[in-house]
Amino acid sequence: MQINKLRGKELDQLFQAILSLKDVEEAYEFFDDLCTINEIQSLAQRLEVARMLRDGYTYHKIETETGASTATISRVKRCLNYGNDGYRMTLDRIDAQELEETKDV
Repeated sequence: MQINKLRGKELDQLFQAILSLKDVEEAYEFFDDLCTINEIQSLAQRLEVARMLRDGYTYHKIETETGASTATISRVKRCLNYGNDGYRMTLDRIDAQELEETKDV
C-alpha cells in the first residue's frame, strides 16, 4: 500500500512530530515512547538492508549480517527499484552528513 493512500491528519501529525526532533537523543526518546523495541529494530534493519543492497551486497551476505528474511530483502529491493526513492534520498543524506563530519575532524 502506498503512503499516499494513507494521507490524513494523523499521519501528517506523526511526520510533523518526527520533523520536529532536534537530534538523535530526541529521536531515541520519541521512538522509545512511540514504538516497541522490535518495531524500532525492524525499521533500522530495513534501512540497513537498503544500504547494503545499494552498495551491491548479495542477499546471502545481507541475510547473514542483518538477520533479515529474504522476503524483507526482496521488499526493500522492490522499493529501491520501483518506490519513491525515499531510501536513496535518506541514505545519500546520511552519507553526505558522515562525509562532512569526517572533514571537520
